[in-house]
Amino acid sequence: MPIVIDIDVMLARRKMSVQDFSDAIGITPANVAVLKNGRAKAVRFTTLDAICRVLDCQPGDVLRYVPEEER
Repeated sequence: MPIVIDIDVMLARRKMSVQDFSDAIGITPANVAVLKNGRAKAVRFTTLDAICRVLDCQPGDVLRYVPEEER
């Protein structure tokens, strides 16, 4: 999929564990893993809002487009 989710990068920058992150945004650690591993088919705007609020970032900091031919 050409959309890459860089939550793991942001978590490392913020020195935040997956458990603390999942607790803060209100989703399970398993669902955080789905996002981190690029297996998510959709992200709710409310979840994206919580991610950006907790990580103090913009959507473009966690989502980026990479064309298939570049992957």
